[in-house]
This record gives sequence, C-alpha cells and structure tokens, in this order.
Amino acid sequence: MKLQTGYIYHIKDEFFNIMDDKNLMMNHERGRKRPTYFAIKDKNILWFIPLSSKVDKYKRIIDKKIKRYGFCNTILIRNVISKPCAILLQNAFPTLEKYIDHVHIANFVPTKVSAKLKEEILHNFKYIMKLKKKGINLFFADIDKILEKLNQLK
Repeated sequence: MKLQTGYIYHIKDEFFNIMDDKNLMMNHERGRKRPTYFAIKDKNILWFIPLSSKVDKYKRIIDKKIKRYGFCNTILIRNVISKPCAILLQNAFPTLEKYIDHVHIANFVPTKVSAKLKEEILHNFKYIMKLKKKGINLFFADIDKILEKLNQLK
C-alpha cells in the first residue's frame, strides 16, 4: 500500500496489541474499527494523528487550554469528510506501513483532507515535534518507546 500524507487510514489491531501503550486511543466498542487517522509520511517514519467525532468533548478541552495558555495547537476542530471532527495532534504516534489496515473510503473514493487543512496539520505537528526535541513533550503516547520497538520489528 502506498501511504500518502493527508489521507485518512485505519490501523490494524495488531499494532496496538504489540505496542501495549495505555495512552494510544482504544478500540471502539461493538466491533467497529479504531478511530480514523490522518497520515504523515516523514522519511522512513509514518505518523498517524487520530480523528474523533467527539467534538463537544474536545471543544471543552481546547477552551481550557486557551484559558490557561492563550492558544491550543494540539487539538484542532475542523471539517473532515463534511463533518466537524477533532484532530488530536497530542495523540499522534509513529507506526510502520505493515500495520496499516486500509485507507478510509467515503463515497467510494479514498478520503483525504483539503490541501489547506493538510498544511495546517503539518505546521502544528512540526511545531510540536520541535518542542519535543527541546524537551517539551506534548504527546500522550510514549513515542520514543514506540519508535524503539518499531526499529526492533523492522
């Protein structure tokens, strides 16, 4: 499967079972697929950012962050597939191509976000990654541990 930045994907259960990180988003109940994920291809690393339909929940979190810090760039509320969606940059994690289940399909075509939204997500993600390199970690999952495990699984 050729992964493309800006498209929406689903991840195999196997990845989450192997990683065993309590901070990765959990499987939906009643047999539905895990959340959909915005994909970023960064050299040899694939990054996935969860998307959530629980917009009201995340609006409250955004409001708290804005009240405390004056801004929030770890969660975005934007339209994806013509519906409001929470884009959870703080929940991003790396994975390998072999753990991609499939591209998300809507109206019989692979789903991608608009070019403008793609650039906004990439800008915020790069900023959060720069902070991580400076010792300020805004990611919930232990991405260093996940990267280490992925290197062992290659």
